[in-house]
Amino acid sequence: MTDGADEREGETLPERREFFKDIYRRAGGDAGQIPWADLTAKAVLHEWLVKNPGNGRLTAIDIACGLGDNAEALADAGYQTTAFDLSEHAINWARKRFPDSAVSYTTADLFALPEEWKGAFDLVNECYTLQSLSPDMLRETAAAVASLVRPGGTLLVYARWREDGAEASGPPWPLEKSNLHVFSELGFDLADEKLFFVKKPGREIPHSFAVWRKRKNTG
Repeated sequence: MTDGADEREGETLPERREFFKDIYRRAGGDAGQIPWADLTAKAVLHEWLVKNPGNGRLTAIDIACGLGDNAEALADAGYQTTAFDLSEHAINWARKRFPDSAVSYTTADLFALPEEWKGAFDLVNECYTLQSLSPDMLRETAAAVASLVRPGGTLLVYARWREDGAEASGPPWPLEKSNLHVFSELGFDLADEKLFFVKKPGREIPHSFAVWRKRKNTG
């Protein structure tokens, strides 16, 4: 969801909802006003999809899809793709950017998901959402993400991280390193994990790209 938004530490969930809606609304179609909009899919996601195509048979969902780049990468890799965002402005913007898209774009709230989505997707892509809400909401947010994955399915998680105990004044609130494995408490096994740094002017930001498999005996 977020990578470089201004500091709004201590906001409640309703306030964060309004922040995300407002930032897309105020942008007025200028992607430069969206701090986390790269206008391209994440490179590590693309690399994974090349090796793990959907072949037109598998379903995927992109969480908090923003302007749609990661969702389009999922669809281009052969996944029947749904993508959602809390912001109606973001969804309309994504549709305008990709008018001939195979992606089903829709407005939805991660904490009030349609029942038919629960446990419905072969592949779930989560990028930056966990860090966009305060750390005390991490497990609730992770549980909502996990609920979308079918038993035996795959969850991809792209996140910023920090060493355990390191100060974080967010948003974003990079995950403590030990919390990168929060999904192990939710019925998932870690299949692969890549820790790397994203270079920004004057700094290098620790990132993680993890591949999780949901246990088949997990509802």
